[in-house]
Amino acid sequence: MTVVSHSSRISDILLQRGSISGEALKQAQERAQGASVRLEKYLQDNSLITAMEATISLAEYLRMAPITLARFTPNPQLMELIPPVILRKHQALPMIKLGGTLMVALGDPFDIMAIDELHVITGLNIMPLVAAEKDIQDTLARTLTPVEGAPGLDLEDIMKDSDNDIEVGKSEKEEVSLEEAMESAEGAPVIRMVNMMLVEALRTRASDIHIEPQEKTLRLRYRIDGSLTERPSPPKSYQAAITSRIKIMSDLDIAERRVPQDGRFRIKALGKEVDIRVSLLPSIHGEKVVMRVLDKSALFPSLSGLNLEEHAFKAMSYAIAQPHGIILVTGPTGSGKTTTLYSCLQELNKPDVNIVTCEDPVEYQLVGINQVQVSAGVGLTFSAALRSILRQDPDIVLVGEIRDGETAEIAVKAALTGHLVLSTLHTNDAAGAIARLIDMGIPPFLLSSSLILSQAQRLYRKLCTVCRQKVEVPLDVLAANRIDPDFFLNNADKESGHVSIYKAVGCPKCSNTGYKGRGAIMEVLPVTEHIKEMIMKGATSGEVREAARAGGMITLKEAGLQKVREGVTSLEAAMEMTGGE
Repeated sequence: MTVVSHSSRISDILLQRGSISGEALKQAQERAQGASVRLEKYLQDNSLITAMEATISLAEYLRMAPITLARFTPNPQLMELIPPVILRKHQALPMIKLGGTLMVALGDPFDIMAIDELHVITGLNIMPLVAAEKDIQDTLARTLTPVEGAPGLDLEDIMKDSDNDIEVGKSEKEEVSLEEAMESAEGAPVIRMVNMMLVEALRTRASDIHIEPQEKTLRLRYRIDGSLTERPSPPKSYQAAITSRIKIMSDLDIAERRVPQDGRFRIKALGKEVDIRVSLLPSIHGEKVVMRVLDKSALFPSLSGLNLEEHAFKAMSYAIAQPHGIILVTGPTGSGKTTTLYSCLQELNKPDVNIVTCEDPVEYQLVGINQVQVSAGVGLTFSAALRSILRQDPDIVLVGEIRDGETAEIAVKAALTGHLVLSTLHTNDAAGAIARLIDMGIPPFLLSSSLILSQAQRLYRKLCTVCRQKVEVPLDVLAANRIDPDFFLNNADKESGHVSIYKAVGCPKCSNTGYKGRGAIMEVLPVTEHIKEMIMKGATSGEVREAARAGGMITLKEAGLQKVREGVTSLEAAMEMTGGE
């Protein structure tokens, strides 16, 4: 904290207002200067003036109205602009964003270093506001989650005042024979801990929460932007109570600990309403819990929201406009296939269209769409559900995944009889989906008549725009990764033997990872007349792939390198997901 030259003016204001006597003020000025503390802070710390008097004097000096935070609820989106560690460090509270200006209540509105740091992190002009420092501290304490590595970290203590942060949308189930388990699960500390985990997941945009029993500890991890990040963990002694609490919220059997269980519940927090899908797996040290966060607000309302490159967007738009046929989306687990399909469905969802889905499980519950959850235990398999769906007069059918020949056969026949079918497959690239269906027993002549489009996709990590840094990469490094240096010619000087791209660095805004957020790259293969002929003749995946590239298809690797060239992601991140393509 630095001594500021405004103290004489603050002194005049305090004297004029009668907040303190001249003699007491003179002594306080000498002691504040000796301690290198702001005068108004010294006066408050020694109870010579009240917090309100200090705030009013500062506001008068800065010629702005003082603000009170007694009933103020911070905007979650504004709070996400600044890492919690920075908010605590500077006692800063973002209040209002107007265009390129962010109004921030600061414990020290004269702290130029703090204002500069907030400007760098947010990219916005910072306008300091005057509020009582104690009010800012109290608001941050009830709003922010604990700091990793903070001394004396105890979830029971730090989660006080957070009981109302979250609203669970399912009634709790009572078990008279398990009174002790129920009592521990419904205790205030346990409820606060579980609430904290859920609120933190929403704040950090985590896709999954992992609660993993170890021999002597309980590990808590969040999957953020595809990577698992360890967080401060609850005490081991609360393990059983936390698991029971989650089971109660999910309407599961809290007495059953020997077999896996699946459930879901809905919460309201941070201005959002999200579904939480729960999976419990027995392990040698207790039940491992994974909660997947399904935030419908993260879905795109239409195909255009996916930000596809022009060739892919035109091909996808044409495909979903067809009255019948099959559209396949391929890729590994967690590559965003469901998001892509739901974006297509939301664009197709109109009052005059009957859309029925068959999923395992139903991830997002969409208004106006009939969704069926597969349950193999009672005989409701994909193929059985699909047969029944076709008797429901559907226009569009979504099959969560084509897993076997029977499902594939029904889907192809549905496409041939006037239905638009959307589904997923687990293959490495778009051309591989054709070979996979033929391998499942679909005759080539039926496949060529029904398949409209095959698409493969991956999710890439976006570089943090605040800290990304330009670097020179030698051409031989590109050659070693089978990358044509000519692809980067716009940024390269051939004579220097280097190309210019961006790399990840790390800063407070991206939690020192260098990356913030994810995006999708796609390889879209429209089934043209030429491709249909090749399928009929039994062409290999490689031959189909090359023919599609000749027709304008951009491969996954090329799409990833485009993002590197644009500075959206790093070469390491692009090769991480497409290096083997």
